Order: sequence, then C-alpha cells, then structure tokens
Amino acid sequence: MRRCTMSEKILIPLDGSTLGEAALRYVEERVSKLATGKKTEVVLLQVITSLTHTIAAGESAVEIPYTESELEQTKKMTMDYLDEAGEGLKSRGAVVKCIAAFGTSSANEIIKAEEEVGADMVAMSTHGRHGFSRWAFGSVTDKVLRGGKVPVLMVRMPKKAE
Repeated sequence: MRRCTMSEKILIPLDGSTLGEAALRYVEERVSKLATGKKTEVVLLQVITSLTHTIAAGESAVEIPYTESELEQTKKMTMDYLDEAGEGLKSRGAVVKCIAAFGTSSANEIIKAEEEVGADMVAMSTHGRHGFSRWAFGSVTDKVLRGGKVPVLMVRMPKKAE
C-alpha cells in the first residue's frame, strides 16, 4: 500500500488572525505524519496591503504613503510574526521560509509568490462564506483558487473558534 505524502513545498498565506492560522495549524499537525522520508518546505507569506495612511481634517481626507522607514518597520514586525508562527512547523521537521510582500491585492501577491517559490500547493484558511456574503466581501481564497496554478487546500476554521 502506497502511503500518501504531503507536497514538498507548501505556501501558507497568513494575515495575523486566528482564522488565517487555521491552515497553518492543519499543516503543522500533519507535516510529520504525511511527509515520510521527505523534507517538507513551508513558505509562510504575509501580504502587507496597507501602503498608505489617511489624514482626516474636517470633511476631507488625504492618503499619504508610508515612508521607507515605516515600511521597513512594518516588514520587520511581519517577519517577526512569521518566524514565531513557523516554530511549530520547525519542531516537526519542516524547513520554514518567511516572506513579507507589499502589494495592493493579497490574492495577486499570493498567486505571484506561488510561482516565485515553486509551491506545489497553497494551504489557506477560509470562512466558508457563500451566497451574498461571499459576493459582498469577496474571497481571497476563491481568487487564489481560480487564478493560481497549483492545488489549493482550503481549511475552514473550526466552528468553536470563530
């Protein structure tokens, strides 16, 4: 009987939320069981989409780009978060790499990263929305599923944690 093996390179986009980490926990629990005889590489990605801040004065508002220093500080905090998030994977024998990407669309940056890192699979968390709420809020997961080139493992957050 052939044993199922997990993909060798898995991209996990994270946003810093408990929901976003559902896929991380799922992969973390299974990496040592499923990756028999192979080193699994997990790439943790966080997309930073807030590239400006708003200054409001009365009824008008102005968008001001963050300075290079502010962007570097944001990137450092993001990398610190990703490093900490990857500890459980490392303890189970996975090789973990972390990427902080800047962009205006999380879905586009995830699809771009999937190709750049040579991912075999993307593992993402999802609310599991459908109908009007999916249409109204959009779905990064849905856009990655439709626009990417590799399989997408969608992990729903457990009901009790929502």
